[in-house]
Amino acid sequence: MPGLPLVVDTDTGSDDAVALLLAAAGDLADVRAVTTVAGNVPVTTATRNALVSLETAGRGDVPVHPGCERPMTRTPSTAQHVHGQDGMGDIGLPDPRRAAEPEHAVEVLLSRPRREPGELTLVTLGPLTNVAAALLRDRDLLTRYRHVYCMAGAADLRGNISPTAEYNVWADPEAARVVLGAATPDRVTWIGWDVSRKDAVMTPADQLRLERIGTPMATFAHRVNRTVADWARDVTGLPGYDLPDAVAMAVALRPDLVTERERAHVDVTLGEETRGQLVIDRRRSAPAPNLTLVRRVSESGFKELLFDTCARTVPPGSAR
Repeated sequence: MPGLPLVVDTDTGSDDAVALLLAAAGDLADVRAVTTVAGNVPVTTATRNALVSLETAGRGDVPVHPGCERPMTRTPSTAQHVHGQDGMGDIGLPDPRRAAEPEHAVEVLLSRPRREPGELTLVTLGPLTNVAAALLRDRDLLTRYRHVYCMAGAADLRGNISPTAEYNVWADPEAARVVLGAATPDRVTWIGWDVSRKDAVMTPADQLRLERIGTPMATFAHRVNRTVADWARDVTGLPGYDLPDAVAMAVALRPDLVTERERAHVDVTLGEETRGQLVIDRRRSAPAPNLTLVRRVSESGFKELLFDTCARTVPPGSAR
């Protein structure tokens, strides 16, 4: 069967890179375009990293479109302290062979689903700035996609950038609120850091297994997360680095991996004290749900998908 047609919006750091491998190197998806946004790293670096990741997956033919250089209203705040200055573990990756496309990411997010209505699935892996900018021009944008999956938020209010907030929402909470205002639970699913923290942690044994696979993709996936492993040990206290963007991508590719989900009305706080925290109204008197929230996935299923994908050998420069 043909793969799921995808558009991926990413602030390409090391876990985004693994998510791109899952989408681009396997048989479950057909990546039609990648758009980049400022977040983990500046947008120029995110664009470079997306190109490198796609070439590693044998999909250097996928067009990459740079997008918004800063949040809607806030000063940019990167996560280079987590992912390294280059966003990829500072391991000295060579430059990509291909350059980015001139068309702006927001134009791509608007035009692609108009040309292919109801066919494309959108997966977002970074701050929601590009999507919000597109929504301000087309309020019905989310309905033009088959479905929208976002790595966003922390439904249990345990954060990774603040005590209660996840980085992607914290980095541009105004954009997240624009998306929430247009979302419906049948169209939009958020997979938060709570899922990654519980079900997508690469333990030392997992890391050793990935390293021993020995293919270029497995080596790449392991090495680019070098600085994230240090940060996880020192800050979040996890028993290994986790892969929030990769597990979000896995849900888009394999919805059957989800073991627990809920529909709820979700908002996001903008004030500095709790910036980026999700406000989930589960009261009987709550407004109608606007999101589907994934709460748990099959850890074993996710990891087998990751290992199986990374075990593939991709001929250099190959393209579909």
